[in-house]
Amino acid sequence: MADTSPSGSEAEGEDTASHPTVEVPTEPVKGRAPGPAADTASLLRLFGSRSFFRLWLAQVVSSLGDWIGFVAVTAAAARIGGSSPEGAISLVLSARLIPGFFFAPAAGVLVDRWDRKRVMVACDVGRGLVLASIPFVDTVPGLFLASLLLEILTLLWSPAKEASVPNLVRKEFLATANSLSLVAAYGTFPIGSALFAALAGVAAWLSGTGALGSVPVSQETVAIWFDVVTFFVSATMISTLVLPRHRRRERGGGHVDLKQSFRDIAEGYRFIGQSPVVRAVILGLGTGLVGGGMLVPLGPVISKEVLGGGPAGFGLLLTALGTGVAGGIVILSIVQRRLAHERVFVFSVLGAGVCQLAGASMSSLAPTLVLVAGLGLFAGSVYILGFTILQTNVEDKLRGRIFATLYTLVRFCLLLAFAVAPILSSLLGKVSDALVGGSISVGDATLDLPGVRLTLWLGGAIIVAAGVLASRSMRSRSAA
Repeated sequence: MADTSPSGSEAEGEDTASHPTVEVPTEPVKGRAPGPAADTASLLRLFGSRSFFRLWLAQVVSSLGDWIGFVAVTAAAARIGGSSPEGAISLVLSARLIPGFFFAPAAGVLVDRWDRKRVMVACDVGRGLVLASIPFVDTVPGLFLASLLLEILTLLWSPAKEASVPNLVRKEFLATANSLSLVAAYGTFPIGSALFAALAGVAAWLSGTGALGSVPVSQETVAIWFDVVTFFVSATMISTLVLPRHRRRERGGGHVDLKQSFRDIAEGYRFIGQSPVVRAVILGLGTGLVGGGMLVPLGPVISKEVLGGGPAGFGLLLTALGTGVAGGIVILSIVQRRLAHERVFVFSVLGAGVCQLAGASMSSLAPTLVLVAGLGLFAGSVYILGFTILQTNVEDKLRGRIFATLYTLVRFCLLLAFAVAPILSSLLGKVSDALVGGSISVGDATLDLPGVRLTLWLGGAIIVAAGVLASRSMRSRSAA
């Protein structure tokens, strides 16, 4: 089965966004013995198309390298930081957050204007070249600049990838495709961490042989070079994809019209405001992350002060959360064709909020683990269905801007949750002590009200409120 696409002259001469390239999966012939054809058919039923399978493999490779690079850059910042490694790490990691607030709207416009395959290839090559320079950087500002460039390139790559998926798979395969993308993005983290540890032995061997001469050899250096290779491999794989090209929207000899750029940005925001479905998804994902994100910085505290689990209990909470997300991915991939995506999205947001409220109310570890697993299951469903609904309901010409906005909102909400949760926990703890002495009694039962529990209750309430608002937006769309 070959990919179908516009010819070169057609691609350059007309906008093919309204005629996306989609491979039609074929079913295996009944009664035929298993073989290469049957294996290919099974592969297509899972991934939707061979082109998306290649894109997914490229994402797996680059995500694996990216996690290794993340750990390596953090280790390099700690080493370069000298007497204040914490400050160096904080400064370098802040460079991964800054571009999202200032560059994301422009990134979305560029992704909607440019050839997305070229954008992804250029960004992968660019990230590889930036990483290749890091072993020779010996100052914190230099490492900060490198991290800034990496994040800018990632801000272009991610919306380009998400906007391209509907052009590679049919609508009924989108939820499965997004499930697989979530696995590629976050499921590679533990593998990357293990590989980073294993590369210590490689670094020791290279250092002992002197094979690289005067080139500095350390664990993070070897990890970074490994990361460089993964980005180049990803660029090579993406370069083989067949994607529709877009007619250049610039006028006047190809120069960039700043007024048109601002109009394009405003058009994206106006579409979000006018589309009840898109507004509901972005509201549900963003606001829900404010509440759910509070669990990360407060997890060790509630494990120690409320559940009596200590560091080991926090590890079990993270395991339960990850298990729930994985379970949600598997279940949704199996049954998503029979589900009303918009209705299940709202139900999942509400379910996540209820699980967080109930989990924060527990005083022992076992039931809390069950409820945190439920939170993960619903959260994974919200992520997958949210992306699927956006890909289905947003025109190709607007998709880059919508996903760039979504990524910016996700980062902002997570940063807000991480920063505000500890402050709220301390403040609400003092209020609880002053008003009710830190606990309330009903009959013979006593419920402690530490600040961490009150903060997680607030987070759960925020998620439930996000679900209610998303439901209203969906209903207004149905009424319209």
